[in-house]
Amino acid sequence: MQNLPLLSLLIALPFITAVLIGLAPAKSARTIALLGSLATFLVSLPLLGVASIAPTRGGFAFEQNVPWLPNVHVSYHVGVDGAAALLVVLSTFLQVFAAAYSQETIKERVKEFYLFLMVLEGALIGAFSSLDLILFYVFFELSLVPVYFLIGIWGGKHRVAAGNKFFVYTVVGSLLMLVSIIALYLRAGTFDLLAIKQTLVSLPPTPTAMLMLFTGFALAFAVKTPLFPFHTWLPDAYAESPIACTVLLSGAMAKLGTYGFYRFCLFLFPEASQQAAPVMVTLAVVGIIYGALVAAVQRDVKRVLAYSSVSHLGFVVLGLFSFAANGQVVPQALTGALLQNINHGISTGALFLIVGIIETRRGTRRINELGGLWEQMPVFGRLFLLVTLSSIALPLTNGFVGEFLILLGAFQAYPLAAALATTGVIWSAVYMLWMFQRVMYGPVTNPATRRLRDLNGGEVALLVPFVVLIFVFGLFPTLFTRGLNLSPTEIASPASMTAAREAAPAPALAQGQP
Repeated sequence: MQNLPLLSLLIALPFITAVLIGLAPAKSARTIALLGSLATFLVSLPLLGVASIAPTRGGFAFEQNVPWLPNVHVSYHVGVDGAAALLVVLSTFLQVFAAAYSQETIKERVKEFYLFLMVLEGALIGAFSSLDLILFYVFFELSLVPVYFLIGIWGGKHRVAAGNKFFVYTVVGSLLMLVSIIALYLRAGTFDLLAIKQTLVSLPPTPTAMLMLFTGFALAFAVKTPLFPFHTWLPDAYAESPIACTVLLSGAMAKLGTYGFYRFCLFLFPEASQQAAPVMVTLAVVGIIYGALVAAVQRDVKRVLAYSSVSHLGFVVLGLFSFAANGQVVPQALTGALLQNINHGISTGALFLIVGIIETRRGTRRINELGGLWEQMPVFGRLFLLVTLSSIALPLTNGFVGEFLILLGAFQAYPLAAALATTGVIWSAVYMLWMFQRVMYGPVTNPATRRLRDLNGGEVALLVPFVVLIFVFGLFPTLFTRGLNLSPTEIASPASMTAAREAAPAPALAQGQP
């Protein structure tokens, strides 16, 4: 399994599909995009085995490592552990439904739309699979380009301003990460993640230098997550982007931030991560409460879900930085955070598809202009209710498992922060159920509502797979958590790091090291 080129095929398929779309007639773009998305999803399914079994210590599945730019020690090094494998499959899954939903909703510049959508998928798969820092940076930055154009061309009334704000925020964060990447190269003489880790264990920089390196990565991932107070690009980007883009932006691309914290910050800089944990936990808790309170006063359904993401992803950051007294992340909190990454992607992807259906039917997303939909669209209402309940973490749904594990672990590390974060669960129920009640049971303000048709077969097929996954993850979470319990990117405590330094041979440092 280590030598199979599965990841390379997965990365290449979306880009090949994009090229085919560019060469084909415009009338064929929809079909090619949907078939390419389905093929990529089917090819990604073997990765689920990585999440369902405990990986060998220190190893990655489907690993490939070949020179790319040998003069500067850049390699094409890819591989996945349980967390990365689930995120790759999540990305390919969401892409299928984003492409399917857009079959009838995108009427202009169809070729360009699907071309950008496929490039975004390829960039996401590449970023989640990268084990070389420059390779990761290339895919991380590449993902910005299609999103910028998807918002700027096919977005809403304020699309240009939203796209510019998104691009500026994320590029600034990325440049700070690039500075840290270059500094690591000057010390280790390579961009390979595992080799850099060995160098940092054997000959660590000073604590101050380590904290500065951590900060460069952390700021980039805080913007991408988005973590309070680096979230201000998110409401406009989510509200103005087309539904297919929002599904991928919220369900998969935002996970580049939380995944980045796990893969790079915690793995490369465990001591700096522990030192910064009180700040990160504080920001996470503030984001949980702030996002929930602001979501409760929004008048646009899309903006409710945007601020809901700020709140829910705050739980993930809380779990990632719940360091116990022994210097290690509490296992339950870490597992819960990695699982909640997936759970949030499933629930929020379904919710944005639901918003798209509402807007297509009624021509508006404003809550006070909706109402009375349950009577006219009972099938839609029942599916909407199930997804809403998963978002508020009802037991037996996917949202409950992740948040429960996060809070269970966080109470062992930061009891006060965990207690405050728990109120976010209550507020989540308040704003989501209030929004659902007004949309589905509120007074009918437009006579056109009484003539709405219920979901057709294609729309049911869009939402039912999400509902199935909501209960699969809620009822059988151990199918996916075993691969998260023993991760190859083990988060070492300061004591174990010290022991590793004493046992490891000292590598030769590159010239010009800091």
